[in-house]
Amino acid sequence: MVADPATDPLPTLPAPAHSVPVSGWGRTAPTSARLIRPRSYEDAVAAVLDCGATGRRGGIARGLGRAHGDAAQNAGGAVLDMTGLDRIHAIDAANGTVLCDAGVSLHRLMEVLLPLGWFLPVTPGTRQVTVGGAICADVHGANHRAAGSFARHVPALELLTADGRVSLVERGSELFDATAGGMGLTGVVLTATLQLLRVETSSMLVDTERADDLDDLLDRFTATDDRHPYAAAWIDLLARGAATGRGVLTRAAHAPLDALPPRARRAPLEFRPGRLPAAPSFLPEGLLSRHSVGLFNEVRYRSAPRARTGELRRLTTYFHPLDGVPHWNRVYGPGGSVQYQFVVGRGREEALRRIVHRASERRCPAFLATLKRFGAGDPGWLSFPMPGWTLALDIPASLPGLSAFLDELDEEVAAAGGRVHLAKDSRLRPGTLAAMYPRLDDFRALRARWDPHGVFRSDLSRRLGL
Repeated sequence: MVADPATDPLPTLPAPAHSVPVSGWGRTAPTSARLIRPRSYEDAVAAVLDCGATGRRGGIARGLGRAHGDAAQNAGGAVLDMTGLDRIHAIDAANGTVLCDAGVSLHRLMEVLLPLGWFLPVTPGTRQVTVGGAICADVHGANHRAAGSFARHVPALELLTADGRVSLVERGSELFDATAGGMGLTGVVLTATLQLLRVETSSMLVDTERADDLDDLLDRFTATDDRHPYAAAWIDLLARGAATGRGVLTRAAHAPLDALPPRARRAPLEFRPGRLPAAPSFLPEGLLSRHSVGLFNEVRYRSAPRARTGELRRLTTYFHPLDGVPHWNRVYGPGGSVQYQFVVGRGREEALRRIVHRASERRCPAFLATLKRFGAGDPGWLSFPMPGWTLALDIPASLPGLSAFLDELDEEVAAAGGRVHLAKDSRLRPGTLAAMYPRLDDFRALRARWDPHGVFRSDLSRRLGL
């Protein structure tokens, strides 16, 4: 039971609340904040009320720190590490729902739910994300065209608001739509109910095909049939000329039991995360350069099959290959990396082509460059997906002229009616934001009603005037 600040004695603030450096996964804009780690709902209430006290610089909830930009930072204020609230409260194995704390990781849910025959309906490129982070960023996966984003599968959540009260917020309400993709600025998610996906095995059936250039890749994407709910492509952004935009497309579906070899059918739902050696000895700082990425891209492209169907892969290997490499973000060097992700709508493929050509001519050493196709947009006012094409690329922050180059891409994306992903951003200019997110004024108005004194703040919210 959570304390009511209007009638109950004020709970004590969890200790310690010391100032520590905080940064996003990209490590590009570190700041310092008071770190508070609630161990109970009452602790969380006390922390939020303390963040709103006179002279404080507010607070923001944080999960496992996988937002690439500055959405979970709060310079001079407080950061609430919510990973101490990580209980799974109830599982309905018959109907496929789970009620859990927001600090539970997607990794933990998979460990518990897969043996029961259930999987998350949406998973991003890492399972090292909390449920609260997945909701507040409204994460998407390779199956967005079929399943939408994460919050679409959340019937209800409990939200701790700026006044210290906890509200049950149901899908379809204004507060829910502002919270889904709202970057933690409407309150602290405490618990959530998730609707799950039934699966027969913990394996995937994967089809792989190689595309000669971007047009070939887009054609192959649009030929995706309903048997493959998941589809994503890696693009070689260092390829130029006739090979510009060449890539490797993978399409996948959850493997049925009869697709497994007899020995694997003994434990078809076993959760088997891949593991690789720990980082400092395995991944030296600054491993990536234009030369090394060029070699990697050439090998990756040439080693991919021209066409292969029905390959069995572990579920974790297909969805989260980099989770087996702890601290893989170190490969970009001490300057960190910028993950730039944008979406442009259907019928705006020419804008996508121009951006890919510009990145190719710019010789962007993007170790990761992933293209996906989005389906219908989601109701979150600041949710990123919209029907069309999304491209995410990781670029070393030390690349000369990168800031000006990305500003130019922002203009290109905005002119095409697209947007950039706020959970990945650390450098977007505030003047461009309104053109990308048409519900921005509604979001600001709701924030003014629910949090008139600005208790919930972050480096992102200050930078963009959210």
